[in-house]
Amino acid sequence: MKAIVVYESLWGNTAAVARAIAEGLGSGAKALSTAEANAAALAGAVLIVAGAPVLGFRVPSAQMLQMIDSSREKVAPDLSQPAMGQWLDALPAGRGRAAAFETRIWWSPGGSTGGIEHGLESKGYSLLAKARRFIVKGKYGPLREGEIEKARAWGAELAQAMKA
Repeated sequence: MKAIVVYESLWGNTAAVARAIAEGLGSGAKALSTAEANAAALAGAVLIVAGAPVLGFRVPSAQMLQMIDSSREKVAPDLSQPAMGQWLDALPAGRGRAAAFETRIWWSPGGSTGGIEHGLESKGYSLLAKARRFIVKGKYGPLREGEIEKARAWGAELAQAMKA
């Protein structure tokens, strides 16, 4: 099964979760940043799992990323990849299955999964499973203990759901 886990990661936490989900999905699954997940990389994928951090209580946009002042951050964010919202806008129409995830601090009142799910569905992808949240300790991380294992297990659950 060709599955692609697409992520936007500012401080590495979402990338780590994406890699764990891909591991759980099994052989044929790849974790790619929004910069790497172009039409050629997605060709033939039967499952797209997309994730981003929660930024400003929602899915990050290109405008939000432009407003991040790297010089004021204790840990410099990776701003080299397109924002998830931008990637979703450019996503070619498809007919596969999809799922969404986010990384967030535990008390965040908003989330990014709703925007990701809406973007995937608007391009023709049907949702396979309920979105998942993975918790980051502090603004920059690290991930809360056990979150990588939780992500790997969710990837395995998604693989099972695809077989059903």
